[in-house]
Amino acid sequence: MFRAFVQSSFYMCAFTVVEQGVMKTINVNKLTKAGCKVKIWIADWFAQLNNKMGGDLKKIRTVGEYLIEIWKAVGMDIDGDKVEFLWSSDEINSRAHEYWPLVMDIARRNKLPRIMRCVQIMGRSEQDELTAAQIFYPCMQCADIFFLKADICQLGMDQRKVNVLAREYCDDIKRKNKPIILSHHMLPGLQQGQEKMSKSDPSSSIFMEDEEAEVKTKIKKAYCPPQTAEGNPCLEYIKYIIFPWFHEFKVESNPENGGEKVYKSFEELVADYESGGLHPGDLKPALAKALNTILQPVRDHFSKDPKAKDLLKRVKGYRVTR
Repeated sequence: MFRAFVQSSFYMCAFTVVEQGVMKTINVNKLTKAGCKVKIWIADWFAQLNNKMGGDLKKIRTVGEYLIEIWKAVGMDIDGDKVEFLWSSDEINSRAHEYWPLVMDIARRNKLPRIMRCVQIMGRSEQDELTAAQIFYPCMQCADIFFLKADICQLGMDQRKVNVLAREYCDDIKRKNKPIILSHHMLPGLQQGQEKMSKSDPSSSIFMEDEEAEVKTKIKKAYCPPQTAEGNPCLEYIKYIIFPWFHEFKVESNPENGGEKVYKSFEELVADYESGGLHPGDLKPALAKALNTILQPVRDHFSKDPKAKDLLKRVKGYRVTR
């Protein structure tokens, strides 16, 4: 059985985007279906190193618990021992004699410029004024892969530099069994020219906490040029969320436009869209409806379950006080 490593630390904030909630669930379920055992690293110490929640570990822990509730509610397959949630602070403290020598060896074998090239994993750049903790962060994330004995690293494209660092470390120590890098796509922002989603701009993303009306409004205002698939965020959402989830895409239109259309592949959808057969005015409501169908169980869970409701209340409070 392969062991897959999935980390959740960079998104440790009081905003949970669909990429972190829905796409992570899709990817984890694919791995478990293929027979992998998935270890989700709730990287609370890493969030503290990166000054998430003002470095308040108690708040960070609450957000981590909230993320777990989201994944359960949206449909992550956690039955049996398929998925294991591990808190970095607990695991590192329990096996510090294994962890810290590994971190030190990685740090010793790499020059500072090489480590600085990895700060993208924290949402930083080499030009930013970094703390010593943030410089140490890539060495620790690299060590996590070996500490957890991971065969597969399933992380976003923004994390690939530290995964490459791990493979380079294997060359340094003459280890033949290198971790497999399985990077997932990063969704763009919903507005024109936004290469990635921005939590500071709520209109750029769909959040797991969004109500039905909010999803409809955001998709209605999203950039979606007619007959243009390139750089179209609405089509990206359909490709990476809707098709993997439903395996089809349903569009309701006026009878004169052909009535309901059911696309069985993304390629079929793109061909119709670029030809003008599918208009943004029909595509957008269908996309919003599909997203709301995915998110409704999450809304139900956080409105009915007392523990989840309390977590949501506390996390929403962090939006203002972080």
